[in-house]
Amino acid sequence: MDGLALVTPSRYGDERGYFFEAFRAEHFEALEPGLAFVQDNQAFSAQQGVVRGLHFQIGPAAQGKLVRCLRGSILDVAVDIRRGSPSFGQHVAVTLSAENGRQLWVPPGFAHGYATQEPDCEVFYKVTAYYDRERERGLAWDDPDLNIDWGLAGAQAILSTKDQAQPRLAQSPAYFDYRASALAVGLAGDPEGI
Repeated sequence: MDGLALVTPSRYGDERGYFFEAFRAEHFEALEPGLAFVQDNQAFSAQQGVVRGLHFQIGPAAQGKLVRCLRGSILDVAVDIRRGSPSFGQHVAVTLSAENGRQLWVPPGFAHGYATQEPDCEVFYKVTAYYDRERERGLAWDDPDLNIDWGLAGAQAILSTKDQAQPRLAQSPAYFDYRASALAVGLAGDPEGI
């Protein structure tokens, strides 16, 4: 999907463990000229089935996110909410885990969320704009028009009160307009366009 990138950093390991570069600015500059991360966020979820999202910020506070899972595993979801985009309303869902080391780049214009696939998950993400409560928005995680399989396998989703009351995409204003953007080529660790 135009703008998203799945990044798998190369790990260098031996009997002691491993090392990898989780972020290197020069590699991400190609994603968006002038790309700068301003805030790091970390979230812990104690239970399997915690759903956080779908979240985004609007206007000058619109955020790009580089998401990875430090402990456990999550199903990470990005929904294209750019009106006029060929993939408007479509989503990408990928498993990010401590084991696979993958990261998902979610640019502005996408709603983002994840579901924990096991207990005791820690998620870390870098963002390109500061958190702004006034510009924070969301979508219903279970919007039938989005048709997202959260991989809960019949388990009950555990949601915040705020996420239980989010609107469907069809009820949301056009916060983002589509403009073509090229997917970066040559990111460290073999990125894949999704």
